[in-house]
Amino acid sequence: MKILDWYILKRYLITFFMMLLLFIPIAITVHLAEKIGKILENDVPAGELLIYLYDFTIYFANILFPLFLFLSVIWFTSKLANNTEIIAFLSSGVSFSRFLRPYLIGASVVALLALLLGLFLAPAASKGFNEFDFKYFHPNRKDTQDQNVYRQISDNDYIYVSNFNSKQKLGYNFTLEHFENHALIYKIDAKTIKYIEEDTIYRLTDFVKRNVGEFDDEIESFKTKDTLFDFEVKDLIPVIYEAEILPYGELTEFIKKEEQRGSSNIGRYQLVKYRKWSLPVSIFILTIIAVSVSAMKRRGGMGVNLAVGICIAMVFVFFDKVFGVLAEQASFSPVIAVWFPNIIFGFLAIYLLYNAKR
Repeated sequence: MKILDWYILKRYLITFFMMLLLFIPIAITVHLAEKIGKILENDVPAGELLIYLYDFTIYFANILFPLFLFLSVIWFTSKLANNTEIIAFLSSGVSFSRFLRPYLIGASVVALLALLLGLFLAPAASKGFNEFDFKYFHPNRKDTQDQNVYRQISDNDYIYVSNFNSKQKLGYNFTLEHFENHALIYKIDAKTIKYIEEDTIYRLTDFVKRNVGEFDDEIESFKTKDTLFDFEVKDLIPVIYEAEILPYGELTEFIKKEEQRGSSNIGRYQLVKYRKWSLPVSIFILTIIAVSVSAMKRRGGMGVNLAVGICIAMVFVFFDKVFGVLAEQASFSPVIAVWFPNIIFGFLAIYLLYNAKR
């Protein structure tokens, strides 16, 4: 790699990480200022708070990774242009495509980091961030989410609990209904259902099973009954951010399972899955746009380039959010919702790059 490549690549990566180090502490400070009342009110332990801030850092960085990169590329490329360094590079016989190469190498490094973050680190951080948020900031909302759980667990079976405590693994007013050919075959009711982890069984109290007969029903009842079921404990816990907290392999299996159950949230789950792959691609697209916009020296200096870059970033976020909501709330394809902004801005990148070369 030549001196030019090392020079640009070093500036690319240093500026990007400096942008992260600059904005993340600001985000943490603003977030703490907003939540400090509830933190003090709930007497949050210092250890839990530090872990929460670590999770918040990863969670926040994962969401805004492309935008940080976009602004950092515009910033240092504009400085190169204002110092006439780019003119010197191109005047020495270096083509614009050759000048772009270290940017693409840097984008590859950042894209790999974004991929690793999305596949492994972000799910764990999202779980910690959301659990802390529900525990200390929205305790009532957490209680509401754990109430009136009704789910289809297979083609023929449905379960219901009026309330479930995820820590104690204890549910109340449990019901299981089994159907065949749209007819009820049997129904199980219990006052409580508790998962016994060491024995991997469920313990039901005030157990009643009604076997529906052609002319009469057969009823079985026990004060306490230990049994096995085909569903898992997490099937009793409806968490809206379920897909965000799963590593990629578990997320794929989770989506397959939910598709078989006919879940209404498939679009939301698939959106999370596809974004893990679209994010690294958007890094390349935004890098090319940023270089094309800021490579030429302008009369207004860096301010003009930053203004143009911020406008483009806002439009990108707007497209991403709008299509994301469409995929979550309607029958809009999650694949199109995730990749459409990249396709649109990919064409924009090609157009801007063509004009920059001229």
